[in-house]
Amino acid sequence: MAIKNTYLTELMETVIKRNPGEPEFHQAVQEVLESLEPVIEKHPEYIKAGVIDSIVEPERIIKFRVPWVDDNGNVHVNRGFRIQFNGAIGPYKGGLRFHPSVYEGIIKFLGFEQTFKNSLTGLPIGGAKGGSDFDPKGKSDMEVMRFCQSFMTELSKYIGADTDVPAGDIGVGAREIGYLFGQYKRLRDEFTGVLTGKGLTYGGSLARKEATGFGLCYFTKEMLAEKGQSFEGKTVVVSGSGNVAIYAVQKATELGAKVVAMSDSNGYVYDKNGIDLDTVKEIKEVRRGRIKEYVDVHPEAEYHEGCKGIWTVKCDIALPCATQNEIDGESAQALVNNGVYAVAEGANMPSTPEAIHTFQSNGVLFGPAKAANAGGVATSALEMSQNSMRYSWTFEEVDAKLHDIMVNIYKNVSSAAAEYGMADNLVAGANIAGFIKVAETMKAHGVV
Repeated sequence: MAIKNTYLTELMETVIKRNPGEPEFHQAVQEVLESLEPVIEKHPEYIKAGVIDSIVEPERIIKFRVPWVDDNGNVHVNRGFRIQFNGAIGPYKGGLRFHPSVYEGIIKFLGFEQTFKNSLTGLPIGGAKGGSDFDPKGKSDMEVMRFCQSFMTELSKYIGADTDVPAGDIGVGAREIGYLFGQYKRLRDEFTGVLTGKGLTYGGSLARKEATGFGLCYFTKEMLAEKGQSFEGKTVVVSGSGNVAIYAVQKATELGAKVVAMSDSNGYVYDKNGIDLDTVKEIKEVRRGRIKEYVDVHPEAEYHEGCKGIWTVKCDIALPCATQNEIDGESAQALVNNGVYAVAEGANMPSTPEAIHTFQSNGVLFGPAKAANAGGVATSALEMSQNSMRYSWTFEEVDAKLHDIMVNIYKNVSSAAAEYGMADNLVAGANIAGFIKVAETMKAHGVV
């Protein structure tokens, strides 16, 4: 779908000109601007107030070098980033990603998406993202610690409990958050809720680890229920085998589905009897191993090299939980040909525009990332609340709040889509609902 509105077309051209060589960011902005056409026709005051021009421009881009020493005494230098995209509705909030693919464009796209996602949660948090092209894979704990300490030595100048509260993302789990928090505390001599995803012994929240995967399934449950369907008896494919994927598998199974495939960056496993999640947790959470080790424990399962092939597995529900643009037009068509009924995104922007068009034009229910995977950041915000109160809620209390948040996100997204003449288009609904809250706040603040 192309942008028809002249103002939005020119703005998109400006974004591309100002941000050359950043296709992920261009893709994210294009999708949002397409959705906003009926909104600005109804509310031209957003143009006059400069809101849309401002919302595609980060408030602040922080880029720095991160020198660290490996176990052999060799010095390495990586790049670190923190992009504080939009703080209109609250302190900046968004994860840190440590992965070789990280560059400014990836962080910019993630920060832009985070702005709308955080808005959809209904909680007072702005959008940001950060990270580094450092690869923790294959590094010793001491190497990871030294890198995290160097990274935080610079980042600590720009974050704080009421300013910017980072969390984890790809490559940044409990180990990395612990090292980062320890260094922040050492440098600032204060114990505050400056990071989320912390260990339970030092301010972390119960249910945070499970939140994105659980929230994805809660959103999908609402999306299915709207059409008189449920997870019960359905066959599900989940890409990835990290935090989001593992707990999406757990919750989908609890809701009555059978998950038959999972993947990592090397390949995927297919188990017609249903994935044994305990085995996956042992491989991924304890040993930090590869998904192919699953067949050593379950020889009746199949391992296939190449992670893209997972989308050829026949399923009723697909939950992409690995990385951006993992489902292209060809993979989407394979899912459609195999009768997929619903797709909901657990990763950030895992479907290309061609894939989304294929799903929507074939009547597949489609839950976009900024709505469907908002459970993680929502629970991070709940962790911030607990830290501020010097208090902690039970797992059941946090899970209940998460469930309510995801139900409300679905209702608001669905209602926004219908209000602007795009019923059932949850991509447009998420963009519109997320945008309006931020836009109204920016308008109230004046030109800032």
